[in-house]
Amino acid sequence: MLDIMDIQKILPHRFPFLLVDRVSRIEPSTYIEAYKNVTIAEHVFQGHFPDHPIYPGVMIIEGMAQAGGILAFESMEASEQDDTQDKVVYFMSIDRAKFRSPVRPGDKLVYKLNVIKHKGAVWVLDGKAYVDDKVVAQAELKAMIVDK
Repeated sequence: MLDIMDIQKILPHRFPFLLVDRVSRIEPSTYIEAYKNVTIAEHVFQGHFPDHPIYPGVMIIEGMAQAGGILAFESMEASEQDDTQDKVVYFMSIDRAKFRSPVRPGDKLVYKLNVIKHKGAVWVLDGKAYVDDKVVAQAELKAMIVDK
């Protein structure tokens, strides 16, 4: 399990764009489960939509991508992990994205990603986002770890 302090050591993102609050389960090179608590205090709700707050799908995908980045970095060999400050994850593609149900303030948004393929610096991940065990979004994400 990784808390927010651990996550900030791995990801370069910061408020208001750090979209993972905690990693609840990780199996290096295989799987990650992480979550974000969606609150009405999110800046995005000022405009999306003031009278009917819906968490944007693009933010759900970005949260999945950030969880995938954590998985990739935590899967590196111990000797490589010392260099993570000089690395960043770039997403190459987002395929087959689907949005099944709206996410609203008060929801716990759970990201579950499985590794489809990993070769060298390239990762292909099957990502799903859940609220109350119901799939709210899904996508196939392709990313690469590169030097900053």
